[in-house]
Amino acid sequence: MVDRADINNVLMQMRAIQSQAQGGAGITAAAPVAPNQAELKTDRTGFGDLLKHAVDSVNEVQGTAKNLATAYEKGDPTVDLPQVMIAAQKASVSFQAMTQVRNRLVSAYEDIMKMPI
Repeated sequence: MVDRADINNVLMQMRAIQSQAQGGAGITAAAPVAPNQAELKTDRTGFGDLLKHAVDSVNEVQGTAKNLATAYEKGDPTVDLPQVMIAAQKASVSFQAMTQVRNRLVSAYEDIMKMPI
């Protein structure tokens, strides 16, 4: 039963991130053409900040998985094998997702660079 709860939790997190990403795209499109600097700094998050946050999140998940695996290997009685395996899978999925995002960004950059001026 713990496995199903963890999977449902991960699915809920993925859906929340997806809805934030979709909501963020609508806000950016509806932004005024020439906002002043104060509004720009307080109301919107830059793409670099979003990307940094995503990479930091992936790093945190991988660090947690590594710490759980180390604790299990040392014989910590509070850490069980299913918990370690779920954390490892979360880390793997998050890294694969980040890799796909990177590949799409590189592809988009290459397409833009190939455009004639």
